[in-house]
Amino acid sequence: MSTYTIGEIAEQSGFTASALRYYEGIGLVVPAARTASGYRIYDHSTLERLAFISRAKQLGCSLEEITDLVGTWDAEKCGPVQRRLHALVTGKLRETRAQIAELTEFSFQLQRAAAQLSGPPIDGPCADDCACLSSAPPFACTLDAGQIPDRLSAWEAVLDHTVARTTAPDGAVRLEFDGPGILEELVRLTAAEQACCAFFSFAITVDACGIALEVRAPAHAADMVISLFGQPAPVNLLP
Repeated sequence: MSTYTIGEIAEQSGFTASALRYYEGIGLVVPAARTASGYRIYDHSTLERLAFISRAKQLGCSLEEITDLVGTWDAEKCGPVQRRLHALVTGKLRETRAQIAELTEFSFQLQRAAAQLSGPPIDGPCADDCACLSSAPPFACTLDAGQIPDRLSAWEAVLDHTVARTTAPDGAVRLEFDGPGILEELVRLTAAEQACCAFFSFAITVDACGIALEVRAPAHAADMVISLFGQPAPVNLLP
């Protein structure tokens, strides 16, 4: 069986020697043996363990979560490890989607402010009607934060079937879909979206060419339509 010094295991695993010593201190990694001089000796199982730890770190797992995962890993049964990692990853995915939705809304607030502030200033001190103080007509989604990730997932599933996207000069986006099976879910989603995001306007057409969805919004929200529905692979579909 091949063995490695701490320097060799660091080089092969991508972790620094100081990180390996820290992981040993908290019980994540245990040397296979020590030499008579007290030097740490590792084996191939340590490389596998570190590869798993690295994968969990890449997926955003905290040190506490990794410690829990490694405890499950030690039972040498893949099933429980995979189920636990799946639960952690799906939870982080939901959190990330909610954060993306919040950042998307903030991005559009900044875009609207930048557009207003690029105009000529008023003659005199700042007042209620100057760009520094006034704001564009507001638009907002009335979904609770906890509902947004599920809505995002539903839109992603529908938009996976998009075969063409075109954008009109006024900012409207037309999406064409590849099969009749998507119609029922498309109708359900657009109705739900209209209920929570009244600034959007949806029109579904079904003809010999297939199914299409046209999305519009007021001028101050036109950029949102293009960004959310006009991208090649949109994922952020709610403000």
